[in-house]
Amino acid sequence: MIPPTIVTPEPPIIDAHDQELVANVHPPEWDNPSPAPRYNLVVVGGGTAGLVAAAGAAGLGARVALIERGRMGGDCLNYGCVPSKGIIRAARAAADVRDAATFGVEIDGQVRVDFAAAMERMRRLRAGISHHDSARRFRELGIDVFLGQARFTGADTVEVGGSTLRFAKGCIAAGARAVALPIPGLAEVGFLTNESVFSLTELPPRLAVIGGGPIGCELAQSFARFGARVTLLEVGERILPRGEADAGALLHESMTNDGVRILTGVRIDAVAAVDGAKEVRIAVDGTAETVAVDDILVGVGRAPNVEGLDLEAAGVEYDTRRGVHVDDHLRTTNRRIFAAGDICSAFKFTHTADAQARIVLQNALFKGRAKNSALVVPWSIYTDPEIAHVGLDEAEAQARGHKTTTFTQPLEEVDRAILDGEARGYARIVVEQGTDRILGATVVARHAGEMISEVTALMVAGKGLATLAKVIHPYPTQAEALKRLGDAYSRTRLTPRVARWMARWLAWTR
Repeated sequence: MIPPTIVTPEPPIIDAHDQELVANVHPPEWDNPSPAPRYNLVVVGGGTAGLVAAAGAAGLGARVALIERGRMGGDCLNYGCVPSKGIIRAARAAADVRDAATFGVEIDGQVRVDFAAAMERMRRLRAGISHHDSARRFRELGIDVFLGQARFTGADTVEVGGSTLRFAKGCIAAGARAVALPIPGLAEVGFLTNESVFSLTELPPRLAVIGGGPIGCELAQSFARFGARVTLLEVGERILPRGEADAGALLHESMTNDGVRILTGVRIDAVAAVDGAKEVRIAVDGTAETVAVDDILVGVGRAPNVEGLDLEAAGVEYDTRRGVHVDDHLRTTNRRIFAAGDICSAFKFTHTADAQARIVLQNALFKGRAKNSALVVPWSIYTDPEIAHVGLDEAEAQARGHKTTTFTQPLEEVDRAILDGEARGYARIVVEQGTDRILGATVVARHAGEMISEVTALMVAGKGLATLAKVIHPYPTQAEALKRLGDAYSRTRLTPRVARWMARWLAWTR
């Protein structure tokens, strides 16, 4: 059973930066336009998928309406990618200062983290970015922007703010939101999610993080680097249970070095308020323990925003776990309506939402046959080291019936990683046995997210490791690890028979 979804109140307006943000993404004085008689495309949801679909269609000359009930920019701008990377970067700066002595840099005097200043920086940068997703900008693109709750009233009609919009094609891009575990006492005591944690202005001295997935690991490490005493609680046997075990083990070591106490195989029995603290009552290996903290962050996943849309009226099938049901062309059970992004995708990433919106444009407006299954989707976890992946790992490939060969390059053998003091990690590529066809890749490195696209590009182009071996990489860079994987493949082509032939040739030509 899926955990209950969280209805998060609008975050507080903390300062002028938040005022700028709201003025852009949900201006209080906004007047919805009068609807056109009929739209080529009506988009429900103003997150990444919705904005890309709406802007793309308008740029092609379509008459477009965009409906958003909350803040335009969606999760990514307001509660996800943008604010999280802002504080991750600040936390990384704190860690770099802490480790400066390893580079011969001595720091005189006290070094402390000003958490309020770090959060203010994040809000300032987020507000500066927000104009790209603003209601006014999209109105200037020729799009009718409606702020309010959308409700379908028929197969080709949707209502918002008392107005009915008729459409030839529709796109549902309403996104997803945080979920919570049904732990006794948790709701009563109160907790943070990614939708509220970025409104903090004071660092919790003690923080419990429930969930050892990407969100939990990123924020647990960052708050520990800021100086909080962090305990991460994971019900599984290891953090990042969906990734490679080797990657998870390296991150476990790194987070522990940053001061995060990681408990796996945890059963969380209850939460209670005791003497001004929040007590999380757990059991680990059958032993009961109480973790006393000042705040609790829940990072256990996302649930699609299917409620409140009256999808039944449009003949759109859905469920509360997977979201809106779509075929490989992202068409729903109503042939007029498509969906994109977190509301229908197993890959809940901003870049996937963008790619799916482009599929919707092709298929909805031009009767295209673009397929969601054709997408090659990389992802990255922005811990330190970062973990980036594309395609299948070795276990997944073998489970699907592939015979594989795996090439691994430890960063401790890559000159630039050694010089940077960032030798904890590796690059790994899995190929179809006997060929150079790339099935997948994993990179664990401080900037792995910047490195994985090279492999993704090869996979999209249908090129293999033999091509990578031919690519000249600047020396010294950490991306040389990928070049070495290509060289490792090339050496496998030097079979004993080929080696004997080459030896005879070279002897004859002396």
